[in-house]
Amino acid sequence: MFVLTRLEAALLPTKDQVVAQYKANPNTPEKVLEKLSGYRYYNVSPFTLENLQNDPNAIEENFLAYLDGYSYRVKDIIENLKFKEQVRTLAQSGRLFTVIKKFSQIDLSPSSVDSMRMGYMFEDIIRRFSENEEAGSHYTPREVIALMVNLLLIEADEELFVDKKELKILDMAAGTGGMLATAKSYIRQLNTGATVRLFGQEVLPETFGIGRADMLIRQEDSDYFVKVDTLKDPDPFPDTKMSFVIANPPFGQAWGGKDADDGVEDAVKKDHQLFDKTEGRQGRFVATPGTGDAQLLFHLHALAKLEENGRAAIISNGSPLFSGGTSSGESQIRRYILENDLLEAIVALPGQFFYNTGIGIYIWIYNKNKSPERQNKVQFIDATEEFVPLRKSLGQKRRELSQDNIRQILRWYDDFQENDHVKIFDNQEFLYREFTVMQPLQRRGQISEETIEKAKSVPFLAKLFDEYKYQELLEMEPRSAKDEKKLQDFVASKIKQEAILTALAKGSSDKTYPNFEKFVQAIKDLLGDFKLTPANVNALALAMSEMDKTAEVIRTKKKDKANEIADGIVYDKTTKDSEIVKLTEDVETYFAREVYPHVPDAHYWFDEEKGYGAEIPFTRYFYQYQAPESADKLLAEFYDLEAELQTLLGELKHD
Repeated sequence: MFVLTRLEAALLPTKDQVVAQYKANPNTPEKVLEKLSGYRYYNVSPFTLENLQNDPNAIEENFLAYLDGYSYRVKDIIENLKFKEQVRTLAQSGRLFTVIKKFSQIDLSPSSVDSMRMGYMFEDIIRRFSENEEAGSHYTPREVIALMVNLLLIEADEELFVDKKELKILDMAAGTGGMLATAKSYIRQLNTGATVRLFGQEVLPETFGIGRADMLIRQEDSDYFVKVDTLKDPDPFPDTKMSFVIANPPFGQAWGGKDADDGVEDAVKKDHQLFDKTEGRQGRFVATPGTGDAQLLFHLHALAKLEENGRAAIISNGSPLFSGGTSSGESQIRRYILENDLLEAIVALPGQFFYNTGIGIYIWIYNKNKSPERQNKVQFIDATEEFVPLRKSLGQKRRELSQDNIRQILRWYDDFQENDHVKIFDNQEFLYREFTVMQPLQRRGQISEETIEKAKSVPFLAKLFDEYKYQELLEMEPRSAKDEKKLQDFVASKIKQEAILTALAKGSSDKTYPNFEKFVQAIKDLLGDFKLTPANVNALALAMSEMDKTAEVIRTKKKDKANEIADGIVYDKTTKDSEIVKLTEDVETYFAREVYPHVPDAHYWFDEEKGYGAEIPFTRYFYQYQAPESADKLLAEFYDLEAELQTLLGELKHD
C-alpha cells in the first residue's frame, strides 16, 4: 500500500488529463498517455485513493477497478507484490476502507518526499519486515552504499567521466534498487553530462515490486529492472557490458543440494562446464564453491559483466576470504581472481551495521584496468574501528558510518600507503602450493591380545557384524522373508568375524616384527583360509603395528604408485600430512626450516592439477598481540576482591 500511495502521488498532478484523454479515445497509444502523465506509467481509472472513500459499500470492487486502471508496468508490480490477494483479505476483515483512508492522508508526492528520503522510508519498512529473516537476506544501509560508490569512483578510469559518456551500472542482487539509485546520484554529481543507465536483477517478487516502483517514480527505465534468478536464469542483458557493478549478494545462500531453489544447481554446473571447456571461456564460473554458499558465484558474475575498464564493489561476510581447502571451488575462484589481477582492494567494516545481523562485513573492490602503481597488488584496509554509535538501535544495527568515517576510509584508499590500518601486498602473497608429506614405512608389528583388539576397528572387519542391527532384527516379530535373510547373513558374518579374530589369536606371542613386509606375511599365513584381499590384510597389519624408527625401512623396485613410493623407498600412508608453502617461497628452503628439523627423513610430493590454491586471511595481517596481565597483578586483584567481599559480608552480619 505504501508503494501504491507513492505511485499515485506522483501521478496526481496530471491524473485528470490522462483520464480525459483515455475517456475520449480508449485506443490512445501508450506512449501518448505516458507523455501526458510525465512518467513511464499511468492510470486511466477515474478513482483515486481519496475518492474511493465516497462509496464505502463498493470499496473492494472499485479499488480492484482502480488497480486495473494502471499501465502494464505497475500491473507487473501489483502482481509481484500479490497485492490483490491482500486487498481481498482486507475487504473480508472489514479493514480495507480504513487502510485506504489512512494512506490517502499521507503525502508521498515527489515534491514533498524526494528519492533519498523515500529510500530511507523503504529501508525502515524493509527492516521491520526482515528483522526475523535469516542473516543472509538483508537491506544495505545507505551510508554503506555511499562508501561503496565512492570506492568505485575514486580509482575509476578517467574515460568514464568524459562529457556525455554513457555509464552502465548493474546490481545483480538488487533488492529494492537502493544501491543503483545512490550510485547514479553520486556519479551525476561528478559528471553532470553523463548518461547513467541502471540495470537491476532481483529474484524475490515483493522486493522486486518495490524496486521497480521506485525506478518508475524516479523516471528510470524500469524495463531494465527485471525479476530473474541471477544464478539460474539466462542473462537478461547478454549484449551489455557494465561500467560498474555494485552488489550485496545474500550470505550463505545455497546454490546446490536440498536447500537450493529448483534448477539452480543444474544451471550453475552447466555454466561451469561451459567455462571449463569452451575456448574463450564463455561461461561465468571458473569453479563452483561449496553448495551452501553462493557468494563467490555472484562475484564471478560481476566480473563476467564488466567492460574492459570496469570496476565492481561487492559486499561479503568473511567466508569467501578463506573457506575451502586447496582444491576446493572457493580456493580456485580466489586463485583465478588473483592470477588475473582483478582484485584491487578489500575493506573490512565493523559488525552491527545491518538490521538483522551483527556480523562484520567486507567490501571487495575489483578493477579490470588497474593504475600502474596498483597492478599485481592488493590493498587491505582495516576500517573496523570507523563508526559512530546510533542513538537508538534499529534491530541489530547499532552503528553507522559518519561522513568523517567515510572520508577517512577514502583517504586511506587514495593515499595507497601502508600504516596501522592499511596493508599492501603482491598478489602472490595469497597464492600457495600444498605438498603431501610422508615418512618412510618403518613399523614394528606384534600379534597379541592388545593388537587384536585394535584390529577390531579395521573397517572391513567392523562392517561384517553390526550388533545394533542384529538385535533389532532378532527382536522383530514376525519377520519378513527379506528380514529373515538379513538376520541369517548377520549370523554368518558374525561367525566369520569371530573366526578371523580366533585365527589371529592362535598366532599371539611376545614376538615382534621389525620388518613390516614379514609382519604382513605372518598375518596372511594365519588367515589364508579366509581369502582376504591384499588391501584387507595390509589394513590389519597397519592397525596391529606402530611406527618405529628403529624398524627396517621397506624398499621396493616398483615404480611410484599412489604417492607411496619414491627413490625405491615405500612411504607410510598413516604418516600422511600436508604443508602449505607460499608461491613466493622456495620449497626446499621452507622444508629445511619447517619440516626437516623435526622429520629429517620426510619426503614430499606435489600434484600439479590439485596442488595450487589461494587464501586471503585478512584479519591475520592486522592482528596485534596483547600480552596477558602478569600473575602478580592478577593475584593482587583477586586479593582486593576477596577483601572487598569480606567487608561486605561483615556489614551484612552487623545489619
